[in-house]
Amino acid sequence: MSISTQADGKTFEQLRQECLQKKKLFEDPDFPACDSSLYYSQSVPINFEWKRPGELCENPEFIVGGADRTDICQGALGDCWLLAAIASLTLHKETLARVVPNDQGFDRSYAGIFHFQFWQHNRWLDVVVDDRLPAVRNRLVLLHSASNNEFWSALLEKAYAKLNGSYESLKGGSTLEAMEDFTGGVGETYETKSAPTDLFNIMKKAYDRGSMMGCSIDVRSEAQTASGLVKGHAYSITGLEEVNYRGKKVKLIRIRNPWGQVEWNGAWSDESREWNVIDSSEKKRIFQNSMDDGEFWMEFEDFKANYDKIEICNLTPDSLTDDTKRKWEVNMFEGNWIRGSTAGGCRNFIDTFWTNPQFKLTLLHADDNNDKCSVVIALMQKNRRALRKEGLDLQTIGFALYEAPADEDHLGKDFFRYNGSKARSKTYINVREISERFTLPPGNYLLVPTTFQPHDEADFIIRIFSEKAAGTMYDIYMLFISYDTDRSGKMSSYELRIALKAAGMHLNTKLLQLLGLRFADENYDIDFDDYLTCIVRLENMFRVFQALDKSKTGQVNMNILQV
Repeated sequence: MSISTQADGKTFEQLRQECLQKKKLFEDPDFPACDSSLYYSQSVPINFEWKRPGELCENPEFIVGGADRTDICQGALGDCWLLAAIASLTLHKETLARVVPNDQGFDRSYAGIFHFQFWQHNRWLDVVVDDRLPAVRNRLVLLHSASNNEFWSALLEKAYAKLNGSYESLKGGSTLEAMEDFTGGVGETYETKSAPTDLFNIMKKAYDRGSMMGCSIDVRSEAQTASGLVKGHAYSITGLEEVNYRGKKVKLIRIRNPWGQVEWNGAWSDESREWNVIDSSEKKRIFQNSMDDGEFWMEFEDFKANYDKIEICNLTPDSLTDDTKRKWEVNMFEGNWIRGSTAGGCRNFIDTFWTNPQFKLTLLHADDNNDKCSVVIALMQKNRRALRKEGLDLQTIGFALYEAPADEDHLGKDFFRYNGSKARSKTYINVREISERFTLPPGNYLLVPTTFQPHDEADFIIRIFSEKAAGTMYDIYMLFISYDTDRSGKMSSYELRIALKAAGMHLNTKLLQLLGLRFADENYDIDFDDYLTCIVRLENMFRVFQALDKSKTGQVNMNILQV
């Protein structure tokens, strides 16, 4: 279920029907055809005209012959990171159908209105746009298709610009950011020069799972190399294969340049002699899904030598429909760093570090054929790209993971002074999301997300991906203030059932009544101290039941928590 982002709350279908009844083409009041929708920091450098597709060609179509990678041609905007993600999106038809709904076009239902769906912080948003596009001399100058009468990709770029405040807001970024917004997935980044030895297998496993991938060569400005690769430019990874070549297996990787041209000219490129040696049937199999216009193969070792960074977006279980065993289990929570309260900074600032939000994580089951648990932890800042026009930028963020004592909830300064972390983000960095893959023994852990400096404010979301289900629990105080609606330091006893349920505690009515009588005051309010006492006593009681149940059955029956 997606949520409309229109200021008036109207859905795409409601707006389209209104336009059809009035026989008038839609004009979006939330993202008007004016200079401020293009740039926020400067005057528009080119004399743009806003044109509808019907003004640019005779027979406009939304999609011509199916959406594919050749529909993605970069224009004047420096958003190759977005285009690389869109090219990857076309490889995943079910995901594409969610982002680009097929209930629209230039047929009898055309009303100058289109819509696209993006994932934002645990919600799918439906973004509506009109079809007035920036053009110069009747030609699109931003993202466009190789077909002059195809407009889905240009309209998708406009919807994403609207989501982020303007076209200028799309200048510069990480391919992962858009991949996550298209899928609800979580990103991992690998440096090719220091990657694990089984990097090809990691990428092949991700590809087989339906993950989206991109890569780039580090440099501050785009520059083409003698081998045909472009530095400082984002590419899509569109395939991985192994072929028999002169009696040995050779690992290959397929890459696409969103420019639609300029390709690798080394070994295994389109016309290289290596293809003449392999079996014709194998060559046909490999090339059956390949495309011209910027797509090429490389040997994996050449790829690692030439490219610096790989970005992988793993899909969440709800991103696609079936075959769940090929996807990740996910837990997701939101929070914020508030100056003077929960913005404690990194561990360098030990006096305030302990005030950061704390989240409990329980890894119950080891991976198949392994005695440890694979987990990806991702910490994402919220809405920072849209806040650029207000002068706000990304905070420098990171996180640490500690082995958690069984009998405490929010740990204090002394714990962090005398206990080191069991795992942590490699660095603190000013990116939208920082994520790391860990292999940890089963057990109880405490996750502490932070900004680098104390007092830096931001909203964030934490997502924990694991190959087997993991258990988590909110920090008690983040929970409490979410039900303290008037910020009085108290919550209504009528909210107790919901607050306890959010903490993972499901109680029957009789026990809930007893708790209300014990902890609520004469105004039916519960303050934080009493709420904390209630939580601690319930947890201790649950542990006793769990221990008793485990001693009888050899395993924990989670139904005991229904009390």
